[in-house]
Amino acid sequence: MAQFDRRRTLKLLASLGAAGASVPLLSACGSDSDPTGAAEVNKGPIKIGLMVPQDGIFKAIGEDVQHGFELYLRLAGNRLGGYTPEVVVVNEGQDANQGKAAAEKLLNQDRVAAMSGVVSSTVMAALKDTVEQKQVPLVGSNASPKALDGTKYIWRTSYANVDPGGALGGYVLRQQGGTGTAYLLAPKNEAGDDELEGFRSAYTRGGKGTVLLEQTPPDITLAGFAQYLNRVKSSQATAVYAFYAGTQAVDFVKAWSLASMPQSKVLYAAGFLTEGFQLLKDQGPAADGIYTSMNYSADLNNLANRRFASEYYKAYQTLPTTYAMASYDAAMVLDKALSLIDGDPNPQAINAAIGKVGLIDSPRGPWQFNINRTPLQTWYLRRVQKDGSATRTNTLISELTTLPAINN
Repeated sequence: MAQFDRRRTLKLLASLGAAGASVPLLSACGSDSDPTGAAEVNKGPIKIGLMVPQDGIFKAIGEDVQHGFELYLRLAGNRLGGYTPEVVVVNEGQDANQGKAAAEKLLNQDRVAAMSGVVSSTVMAALKDTVEQKQVPLVGSNASPKALDGTKYIWRTSYANVDPGGALGGYVLRQQGGTGTAYLLAPKNEAGDDELEGFRSAYTRGGKGTVLLEQTPPDITLAGFAQYLNRVKSSQATAVYAFYAGTQAVDFVKAWSLASMPQSKVLYAAGFLTEGFQLLKDQGPAADGIYTSMNYSADLNNLANRRFASEYYKAYQTLPTTYAMASYDAAMVLDKALSLIDGDPNPQAINAAIGKVGLIDSPRGPWQFNINRTPLQTWYLRRVQKDGSATRTNTLISELTTLPAINN
């Protein structure tokens, strides 16, 4: 795969023109996501709940999720399958209890027909029983813990938590010549457990790789990383795999730099560690050279992404992240599902229709739901480096694999 950088991305966006006139946009007259043209008819209102963190370490991720969802609605003429959505946005909070309270408000007070969002895996796991009992579909756009095994009403447009590490583990072992030791670090929580298991499983398959594994406190900050990284430094591991996101990603990358690791130790991570322009800006030169696995990059050169990235940049003056992309896709899934319903768009009908939406023409590339209600999709290897304008970016290096995400 050819490499792309931020300068090339911006050139691609500029080539679309200030109004994006050369790219076919979603509109009230139908779109790629609405092949029936159902958006021409206003079928009436429908309530959709959107859960995002509005404070805490994932606040910026929550903003991306909301932006992606709202952008799709704007480009679709504020229609989902011909219905006018009333989007009720709630703060998912920072723990399971706050998340459950937010969901119960949407379900019992607002009486939404479907929900989307949810960034924290701890929150998502806590919602499982409530969502299944209420039989209201949740099209999650980020968190995807193993605890969701067997659910009927929870779908995810993002990934399974085991996927980023699962996509990278085999590649790292091959880079070590087929045998080696990797040191794994992540917070001790739902997401951390799954992320490390994904990498461990792929890296040790066949018995050639061994891992050293540690999990840090869920609320760890910059100073707290030193003791863990000192142990990494003194270990025999030549590869390190880390999972951190939000403000913790900034702290980890800075702590890694302060630890003065020998060049023989290469840092690999789930893409969340360096995802987003602001995150890379906050990390600065400490992020240079980090390899990550991710299901999306704003540099992907396909029609759907050129359209999405162009409009996102015009709306928010920054390039989109995987969080924004997955939320955009969640809105697209709801759009397609609602357009398939002939009759009352009740939650059960919407859930059944989601299972029939088929291939999604996503900015990441085409994907579809697998049996576990997560995407069958391509994963990419990226590396942090400066582009021609001295701006740090996650530069695409190559495709890693396509994952069925059967272990979520």
